[in-house]
Amino acid sequence: MVKRMATMGFVAAIPAAVLIGGLSAGAQAPGQQAPGGRGVARGGFVLGADSMPGTAAEHLSKLKLPAGFSIALYADNVPGARSMALGSDGTVFVGTRAQTVHAVVDRNKDFKADEVLTVATGLTSPNGVAFKDGALYVAENSRISRYDGVLDFVKVAGGGAAPKPTVLTDKLPPDRMHGWKYLTFGPDGLLYSAIGAPGNILDRGDPYATIIRMKPEPNTQWEIFARGVRNTVGYTWHPDTREMWFTDNGRDALSDDTPNDELNIAAKPGLHFGYPYCHQGEIVDPEFGKGKSCADYVAPAQKLGPHVAGLGLKFYGGTMFPADYRKQLIVVNHGSWNRSPEVSHTGYRLMLAKVQNNKVTSYEPFVEGWLQAAPGSQLKRQAWGQPVDLLELPDGSLLVSDDRANVIYRITYRR
Repeated sequence: MVKRMATMGFVAAIPAAVLIGGLSAGAQAPGQQAPGGRGVARGGFVLGADSMPGTAAEHLSKLKLPAGFSIALYADNVPGARSMALGSDGTVFVGTRAQTVHAVVDRNKDFKADEVLTVATGLTSPNGVAFKDGALYVAENSRISRYDGVLDFVKVAGGGAAPKPTVLTDKLPPDRMHGWKYLTFGPDGLLYSAIGAPGNILDRGDPYATIIRMKPEPNTQWEIFARGVRNTVGYTWHPDTREMWFTDNGRDALSDDTPNDELNIAAKPGLHFGYPYCHQGEIVDPEFGKGKSCADYVAPAQKLGPHVAGLGLKFYGGTMFPADYRKQLIVVNHGSWNRSPEVSHTGYRLMLAKVQNNKVTSYEPFVEGWLQAAPGSQLKRQAWGQPVDLLELPDGSLLVSDDRANVIYRITYRR
């Protein structure tokens, strides 16, 4: 059983509404209503499919994987588990959209967490985490900080001396809507993050709806890497071309079936991906697209489906999975929140994008089953979990975070 132990001398209380975990990357701002009365309002937010009762362990057998693959719980008490980063000692650092950053520690190396420690708390949606050269980097809504000495902290059972943050920048916009951030290092050694659009559909200009990058040093000015990106909460780099691939959540309130979320390729700095003027590479926005042409913007490499909330993604680089998975892209669909009951919810799964010559040749389910038909009805579906991010371990197994079930899974393969 995983133990969650208080560190730093205190643990801030996390509001229950925040820990519900069903908030998708396209969730409404507090106080707003879902179009057409869709979704379920809780704690000021509109959520997706209603939660099924029961624990992740009780529902785990509902997940469907290809032959030879298995999934198990790696950690079963990680409240609000979102983005993940791997420390050089094997510690898995986990961001949340609440107040806390976790450290999941497997001390005996049996691929089951022994402790879930609190690295830092009292933060503002510390969703983004990255690790490099012994330090943990954390992205909040308006701030990116570095925590030195974090490996010394996790060496001690229950947590050692609390690591102190060094602020790299606190000049990011403080907006709550789409303010939670992904954070990772690029092949160029720079830190990449994003500044989402502070609403569903609007044109606020720079720095909103952008991907940014900066040197991992204090008082460094960030620069805009890409524009026209409504809300990305996942990006990775192709292992050969070193080009950025990222997901982007499409706008709401057009229809149940449009627009698609996007899988995009940023082959170089300075590209524009269409928002708020053009969606999914071909739909001119009825409000902001007047006089615009979709031909002027970068079209997606793959349409991910409407409202699926594409989040984390990774090119698989290990040797545990079969050879035809090598350098292929696994994409998280966190799950819709605002589709009407007549068409039901969608997403809540992992997808496999086969890539050849920098083109997506197929896009099929890899793991599904977090979303289930509700008993006695084919129109309403319930979810017991929602995947968020992916992290490959050195042995080639794959971790998956889940902010609804508050757990981390481990996917393995055996012939």
